[in-house]
Amino acid sequence: MALRQCASRLLPLGAAAGAVYFASQQAQLAPPFASFAAQADAAGPALDPNEWRPLRLAGKKQLTHNSFELSFALPEPQQEAGLTVASCLLVKAPLQGPGDDKPKVIIRPYTPTSPPDAKGHLDLVIKAYPDGKMSKHLGSMKVGDTLDFKGPLVKFPYKRNDLKEIGMVAGGTGITPMLQVAEWILRDPTDKTKVSLLFANVSEGDILCKKRIDELAAAHPDRFKVHYVVDKASWGGLLWKGSTGYVTPDLLKAHLPPPGVGNMVFVCGPPGMMNAVSGDKAPDKSQGPLSGALRDLGYSPEGVYKF
Repeated sequence: MALRQCASRLLPLGAAAGAVYFASQQAQLAPPFASFAAQADAAGPALDPNEWRPLRLAGKKQLTHNSFELSFALPEPQQEAGLTVASCLLVKAPLQGPGDDKPKVIIRPYTPTSPPDAKGHLDLVIKAYPDGKMSKHLGSMKVGDTLDFKGPLVKFPYKRNDLKEIGMVAGGTGITPMLQVAEWILRDPTDKTKVSLLFANVSEGDILCKKRIDELAAAHPDRFKVHYVVDKASWGGLLWKGSTGYVTPDLLKAHLPPPGVGNMVFVCGPPGMMNAVSGDKAPDKSQGPLSGALRDLGYSPEGVYKF
């Protein structure tokens, strides 16, 4: 589906969120999982930001026509992965594509959807795209397979009550860092930060974690609001309660906190959406200049964070 990049009309496309990392080299097998598990200290984090460690796929659940939830077992049942809010992980795998004479090590970032303090497991939600080497590989994994992890990589060091309101604009799998932050805030009754989410997708069937998001909104009506946008609703939109078509500046104004001290907007989605909403990150993966609709609406670079 072609991206329509326009500051006043933003196309909601599901796509893998975050920066893309790629390393080319001859594939090398990860250390045996059993060896790592035998040495694991249940009191310490399962993962390390400076070392690749293999985790075994313990469960796999299909969420939509092209998305899955993958649950990886940590070495010990009471062990935590070592995540913070907000942070992501890197995964790597030796993959051989058409025309490759040897496997290449592909590295990608993912934000887990399990709570940072979850014990014994780490969950990822992925969309398997036909032309996405890593996502296709993850979608084809079977229970018992292993995958190498490294992390966490801290993105935005969230602190309780540092902000009054957080607005979130997510597209597709860009929901994963938003879910990590929102759930962390809402589970803490001493955190008074309010959260509003504008979540864009191609269709209703593409909306990831919708039941989970709706339950959050129902449980915290004064602290969390969500508004969905799809490119085209089914049944002519007769049963659809969200918006259809493009995400416009009017929608952003209606569902995000206004620019100001104590308010922050998080953005995560495919490159086309990032460019239209906030501008993409710089080539070195720093925040880069603020542009797009949020700049036009008066937000400052300090008031926007790009995942």
